[in-house]
Amino acid sequence: MRDFFTVVHSDRATRARTGLLSTAHGEIETPVFMPVGTQGSVKTCSPHELVELGSQIILGNTYHLYLRPGEEIMRLAGGLHHFSNWKRPILTDSGGYQVYSLRGLRRITENGVMFQSHLDGSYHEFTPERSVEIQLGLGADIMMVFDECPPYPCTPEYVGQSVERTTTWARQCLDKFKGTEPYYGFCQSLFAIVQGSTIASLRKRSAEALLDMDFPGYAIGGLSIGEPKSVLFEIVDFTVDLLPRNKPRYLMGMGKPEDLVEAIALGVDMFDCVIPTRNARKGQVFTWNGPLNVQKARHKADFLPIDENCYCYACRNFTRAYIRHLLHAQEVLGMRLATIHNLFFYHQLVARAREMIEKGTFSSWRGEFRERYNLKPLTV
Repeated sequence: MRDFFTVVHSDRATRARTGLLSTAHGEIETPVFMPVGTQGSVKTCSPHELVELGSQIILGNTYHLYLRPGEEIMRLAGGLHHFSNWKRPILTDSGGYQVYSLRGLRRITENGVMFQSHLDGSYHEFTPERSVEIQLGLGADIMMVFDECPPYPCTPEYVGQSVERTTTWARQCLDKFKGTEPYYGFCQSLFAIVQGSTIASLRKRSAEALLDMDFPGYAIGGLSIGEPKSVLFEIVDFTVDLLPRNKPRYLMGMGKPEDLVEAIALGVDMFDCVIPTRNARKGQVFTWNGPLNVQKARHKADFLPIDENCYCYACRNFTRAYIRHLLHAQEVLGMRLATIHNLFFYHQLVARAREMIEKGTFSSWRGEFRERYNLKPLTV
């Protein structure tokens, strides 16, 4: 039987690496970008299209799927794979970040979080055990522990309390996971989340406590919530160094194309973010020479494809002018074409990074990418 995760190639000049992650619904080549399917659907794209775009794994949202359609429907359907007709791997978050974002509608206790639904105001409680139970019902290949994401900025005292709480909850999640048979007969995995805000000593404390529990994978959480970009990469660099080499590293909620390239250089394997889909619906598309907004007036008679170096469906068949027209007319096709391009670009970006790592030219490729994006050199 193949190991859950295997490092295949390592870059000599950076910590970038390629790997192979094995799940019940298929193998995943890393580094990998995971499109976000909040409601069990990546907005405007069908599962068939996602496969054609190169999606290896998608992310589902525990909080939203718990509220709607609910656990009973999900179990009757046989899990999220059957419900959404997505046959490849799925990762689900724990619901912790969404509950964190419900300021004014939630109360954190040592046992979990009491919150009101943003849909109808009804009251609910997520505990570590309930989060795992819900994710087991979703049938995710990879599940996340229930954690607390402290706001930025906040006091070291609060961050310390948050780390202790997250560590306790991680143990409770692991105990629940180990004590429960998979609902649908295939193996599932549970990843831990390292917290600690931007305080290195607390990140270290969090990582060491979680490493003692021997999870199969580790995520870096609590970033991309307002901290300076330089601080973010310092913390990622520091935290990656604490994590085991033989297990996947997942940077949650990250980010822009240039952020992915830098995090790959630091040794991160897995990414998710709403930017390519959310920004596409607002007209921002990503190219190998930087982002552009096709809704701007200068593209009204611009009959070039979004990116002349791209061979996605949108770029092969349509112009910036046409997509701009669709977006201004609020036609769904415009949002679909922009989303198709952005997801294809993100998947091509990580695929190119994998190729360069395998060839031993990642460092020079990274520099060329930053130059095309007109980005200043980074020291990490």
